[in-house]
Amino acid sequence: MLPLLLAAALIGPVPDPPPTYGAPPRPTTNEVTLSYQAAAGFAMAVKLTCDPPGGGHPQPVQACATLDEVDADPGRIKRASTACVLLYQPVTATVTGTWEGRTVNWTHRFGNTCDMRRATGVLFRF
Repeated sequence: MLPLLLAAALIGPVPDPPPTYGAPPRPTTNEVTLSYQAAAGFAMAVKLTCDPPGGGHPQPVQACATLDEVDADPGRIKRASTACVLLYQPVTATVTGTWEGRTVNWTHRFGNTCDMRRATGVLFRF
């Protein structure tokens, strides 16, 4: 025991290591703009924020859940089996913003608004 005490006296006190807290938390603001524009010029757009759901979308909880299920890729949404009139009135839908820290930029052209809503669920129901 005496040799350990002598060794400790010669070395001196050992400082505690500095605390480590890990990487700073990365903000995960999920905020996108949903918009669509008809070839004839009609256009609509809303902001959608998630965590917590909000923004100008009339159904933000459902829209956020839809984006969460497909990792913010509307092209992965399962198409509804509703019928649409075969009237060609093209409309371009766009989703831009950030989701889980990455940039989202999705655009798709549909034959009409019914086809767009059938393919994207609640996202473009505003």
